Amino acid sequence: MRVVFAGTPDVALPALDAVAASRHELVGVVTRPDAPSGRGRRLVASPVAQRAEEIGVPVLKPEHPRDRDFQAALAELRPDACPVVAYGALLPQSALDLVPHGWINLHFSVLPAWRGAAPVQHAVWAGDEVTGATTFRIVKALDAGPVFGVMTERIRPDDTAGDLLTRLAEGGAGLLVQTLDGIEDGTLEAREQPEDGVSFAPKITVDDARIDWTHPAVGIDRQVRACDPAPGAWSTFEGERMKVGPVRPVDRETLAPGVVEVTKNAVFVGTATTPVQLGEVKPFGKRQMGAADWARGVRLESGVRLGDPGSST
Repeated sequence: MRVVFAGTPDVALPALDAVAASRHELVGVVTRPDAPSGRGRRLVASPVAQRAEEIGVPVLKPEHPRDRDFQAALAELRPDACPVVAYGALLPQSALDLVPHGWINLHFSVLPAWRGAAPVQHAVWAGDEVTGATTFRIVKALDAGPVFGVMTERIRPDDTAGDLLTRLAEGGAGLLVQTLDGIEDGTLEAREQPEDGVSFAPKITVDDARIDWTHPAVGIDRQVRACDPAPGAWSTFEGERMKVGPVRPVDRETLAPGVVEVTKNAVFVGTATTPVQLGEVKPFGKRQMGAADWARGVRLESGVRLGDPGSST
């Protein structure tokens, strides 16, 4: 088949590479427009655009896929199908109708669970034991189209969202190519998603990532891992924001929520249940460092409360 790949960030690269290496003819790539990056805020092409240029594939960068010029350019490429991974823009019906076999999305959950922008983060935060990836035909409703294929992946106890997404991107790339193969061969038929089990995964904001130390330790652990690498879980110390890396629930004497206990080589923080041990922290305006190093540098004393500027027990 003639295919046009749609995607934008790094997570889409394994699938782009797999499609490019498959038996299908990759005739174009659709990605988001160049965006400002770095201190100089110069315009930089997306990772998918850069890879497409490396392999010599034409790149389309519409401001929005409803643009007439974009749809005319896409029609000239005559794709039979458009595989999609994390493209980042809603496709209007006029664009969906241009492609005979449709736009085939690789979504990083087992649908109908976790429809939306942040399925991996929500799966980690919710404490799911298993997640996966799904290929489906895009329709107007959010992630509600008929399903072609599914893969599953166990969520490990120490997985961050970044760890899990990396594995799903690699495994999902093969699933996407298998789906395209099955569509071309006529051996794969899409099936409607069940009505039961629908859940949604909206984008996690910086405000969502603020740690509430009155929550149980297991919930805080999940939150921190779900927000790694972005947007990054955080709390405050002396009125300034501090990013918090991995934490580990520990079996030791209870501390009041947010209250710190400092030992020679570790920093513990109280929660609604058992304390958690801090892994790495990134104070405002400084580099990331081990929690014990940070504590020594700021001369942190036991009894100080995180998340409550200037207070102590």
